[in-house]
Amino acid sequence: MNISHYIGLDVHKKHINFCIKTADGTVVEEGRLAAQRVTLRAWAAGQTQAWHGAMEATLFSGWIYDTLDARKIADLVRCHLLPACYVATPQIRELRRLLRYRNLVVRESVRMQNKIAGLLMESGAPFHKQKLHGKKYFAQLLDTLEEVPDSVKDLLNLSRSAMEMFQATQKRLLGELLAHPQLRQRVERLASIRGVGPVTALTWALEVGDPFRFSCSAQAMSYCGLTSAL
Repeated sequence: MNISHYIGLDVHKKHINFCIKTADGTVVEEGRLAAQRVTLRAWAAGQTQAWHGAMEATLFSGWIYDTLDARKIADLVRCHLLPACYVATPQIRELRRLLRYRNLVVRESVRMQNKIAGLLMESGAPFHKQKLHGKKYFAQLLDTLEEVPDSVKDLLNLSRSAMEMFQATQKRLLGELLAHPQLRQRVERLASIRGVGPVTALTWALEVGDPFRFSCSAQAMSYCGLTSAL
């Protein structure tokens, strides 16, 4: 296919700016589209010339990539200055979203644990740090608190309930990911490495995606942020 038009897509939350150029840089058309699948498909179907497109990588790029299969911003691709960008499959991106949400829930659970300890320290109430978040110990502690305002006790109960909810949610999400047929075998192999647990294995499998996209171990380590920039 002879490419005659090069299209750059500037992606935003509610709209997409586009610029169409020829190979010599002449602007054919510029405009703005609503960031909606039906609008994007109709616009793409209306292009009468063979074209090659590119867009910036943002939070909103995934669904546009799936809708248009766009690959390359107009001037950069025209001049062959834009490197290829790895895009994981839709299924991997969906599973990665679950893992990242699980990590968010874990952080919120830790925040609630810290809040419980903070409330007790503010009130001058003694407690056993290692046992604090045990269900039985926490219930006993609340019954024996003295000279602690009722408002603090209410906040302690609210924080405990939130912590338990976050913990239950993260366990459910983790269980779903570990049981997923696309991940189960890979996670088992990764977990056979000493020091690698299920969460680390899931993180590698979903954040990296296809490991063969790295030509050497140095690239993989750099992607993971394990090598210092000089």
